[in-house]
Amino acid sequence: MSRDIFEISQDNADQDSGNRDPMRKAQELMRPALPKRFYSDVSVEPRAEGHVVLLDGRAVKTPGKLTLALPHGGLAEAVAEEWRAQVDVIDPGVMHLTRIVNSGIEAVPGKHAEVCDAIAAYAGTDLLCYRADGPERLVERQRAHWAPVLAWAETELGARFVLVEGVMPAEQPAEALAAIRAAVGRFGALELAALHTVTTLTGSVLLALALAAGRIDADQAWAAAHVDEDWNVELWGQDAEAMRLREKKRAEFDAAVLVLEMLAR
Repeated sequence: MSRDIFEISQDNADQDSGNRDPMRKAQELMRPALPKRFYSDVSVEPRAEGHVVLLDGRAVKTPGKLTLALPHGGLAEAVAEEWRAQVDVIDPGVMHLTRIVNSGIEAVPGKHAEVCDAIAAYAGTDLLCYRADGPERLVERQRAHWAPVLAWAETELGARFVLVEGVMPAEQPAEALAAIRAAVGRFGALELAALHTVTTLTGSVLLALALAAGRIDADQAWAAAHVDEDWNVELWGQDAEAMRLREKKRAEFDAAVLVLEMLAR
């Protein structure tokens, strides 16, 4: 597998058969062509280094030429299924699971502390701490989705956060931030790659940690991350482009959830 396959922009995944405005069509024409599928068979083989994904008997490599070997057979099969799903071309933009495990194998191990810091930094401005001051229905909806996670963080992680009305930032207690950093630091490289994906997509390390701990499930985490957005949709209706982007993010989110669930078994 050549290095440039997974350096192609994920924007290639946005191409579909629908009508496009002239600007978007021009942008799409400027994108590099996707590589053609070059293999017939995809399989998984247990080896000393782990469960290895094979294309026509040859091990899949990460962009940095490391063997894509995973500790869990089910996870390796899920990655293999992504490769099977490529038909005429290989589209990295829809191969979210492969991209996450590539990061976990190659990028995270040498930068474990840096990745932990980046994830934990979200605690300083976590989505769950910023509440609307009205209307009351929105305030109550935020409370219903977010308060149980905040209570769990306080009870299980020892992290008590300050709640803020509006968008002006407030400094969070150092003890709470340290507790979140300690919790994040307990994850291995593959889990961290998945946790980073969930955190960045939701804007909340608290949701990501609660999900990883089994305190909430994927649908609950996703709904909690989109309380405000869903409220606006109810008021003003759906925007087709926004919903298309949200569906794409949900696919990436689900891939990260699968990694966390598989490795927790």
